[in-house]
Amino acid sequence: MQQQILDLCNRISNVTYENLTKIIRYSEAKSADGARKLDDSYENDLDAWMGGGTCFSLTWHLYQELRSMGYAPKLLMGDKRIEKNIHCALLLPVDGEDFLLDPGYLIFDPLKIPVAIPFQKSEAFYPLVPNVVRLELENGVLGLYTGSLKGPLKLRFEFNILGVTPQEFQKHWSESFDREMMTYPVLNKLDREKGVQYYFQKGNLLIRDKDGSRMEKILPEDQVSKLHAIFGIEEETIERALGVLRK
Repeated sequence: MQQQILDLCNRISNVTYENLTKIIRYSEAKSADGARKLDDSYENDLDAWMGGGTCFSLTWHLYQELRSMGYAPKLLMGDKRIEKNIHCALLLPVDGEDFLLDPGYLIFDPLKIPVAIPFQKSEAFYPLVPNVVRLELENGVLGLYTGSLKGPLKLRFEFNILGVTPQEFQKHWSESFDREMMTYPVLNKLDREKGVQYYFQKGNLLIRDKDGSRMEKILPEDQVSKLHAIFGIEEETIERALGVLRK
């Protein structure tokens, strides 16, 4: 894998997955298309971002950066059981091989997609920390499974590897502003050096490492300071988003 791709993935791995800035921009723009066009992912300088963004922001940023470097990534939409087009990722062809990039699911290592085998399922296993990954390719559909080494892996998303156009991707992005997850804060971050994941949703903080997971409750009065400390989002941004949600 080319070093420039690895360097790009490493830079974006320091960005927090969060929907706070998405909530703020939606409340200000009054429309999904308007909020999407204000997203940080159109800004090349990650240091200038207000926060991080959801899978759409992170994937779109990678897509633009890789194209500017001369690569031809494909935009993939992910389905979760009966829920269609709720996640996204990239398929990146490099030197005759295809790789999966899924920053929205905190997968910042380019994972080689197994070679298709006619009428059979092909698999590849990656012992990432703290979440191991298995990819399954069958009939043009790529299954993403994750979990721990100590238990069975769960199917998270399925992707049609044919991909979608940028226009279709942006359509699904706009539709995501009206999904249920926009009614509460969601933050997700991976400390790659320590192999620790921090995931916050609906007042609960999940901390996962190679030894397992534990859950902590964060009281409403402590959320601004603790989320700032854990995820690095400015306290003002957290307060603004929580204020929008309280209305």
